[in-house]
Amino acid sequence: MRLDGKTIIVTGSGTGIGKAIAKLCIDEGAHVVISDKDEKLAAETVEELGKEKTITHVRDLTDEGCPTELIALAKERSGRIDGLVNNAAFVTWSDIESTKPDYFKKVLDVNLVTPLALIQAALPELKRNKGSVVNIGSVNAHCGEPTLLAYSASKGGLSTLTRNLGDSLMQEHGVRVNQVNPGWVLTENEAARKRDHGLKDDWYQDIPKKFAPSGRIFAPMEIATTVVHLLSKDCGPVSGQVFDLEQYPMIGRNPPKDEETVPQK
Repeated sequence: MRLDGKTIIVTGSGTGIGKAIAKLCIDEGAHVVISDKDEKLAAETVEELGKEKTITHVRDLTDEGCPTELIALAKERSGRIDGLVNNAAFVTWSDIESTKPDYFKKVLDVNLVTPLALIQAALPELKRNKGSVVNIGSVNAHCGEPTLLAYSASKGGLSTLTRNLGDSLMQEHGVRVNQVNPGWVLTENEAARKRDHGLKDDWYQDIPKKFAPSGRIFAPMEIATTVVHLLSKDCGPVSGQVFDLEQYPMIGRNPPKDEETVPQK
């Protein structure tokens, strides 16, 4: 097993991509810290994945002192930290009119400042164990849709943070830092958003190919497989890289042949 005996922290792991990452890490032999601000979701995840392989931390990561508390808990309970997955994020709609400065700062705090704080808090342990960090970004980091202004900017900043630290921490401490930018993923939250938009429950079975050339979108576990690869030794010294997990090129894509539309991702 690729993560046998290791301890991995996965933030936002009560649902969606984070939960899938936690599950696959456990399947690969790791102990996982389930970190989520929703106590009910965290408890359900622990119940599903098993208490013997999980540690629970329930708190908003933006609370003062929370990153340090989370790292201390993981170290105390497991004795080591080998990997950190910064998955928790504030997915929000905003455009040039609605993105007020205080709101923009809130999005950056969750999606960019907190991942940095967690890396800083975990660094002593990651240095000791030659560990790995995987940040979860988004293909929207490249530009984003008009109504994803704050979110896209925060993920673009995360990409730069990843590249910067992936180089410097690898050189100085042997700690790898990489990022995965998922495309459109069928998470529980995405399904709920589409219901709120008025779509039928099986909307994902009939997606225009201009948005999903394969005729479907990603499952959370398909994102998790790349994350676990980056956490493991299988990827060798790869560091400072940002991987787009999408089914069409972000630059130089073939022009769509029709005008079909679906609500935004």
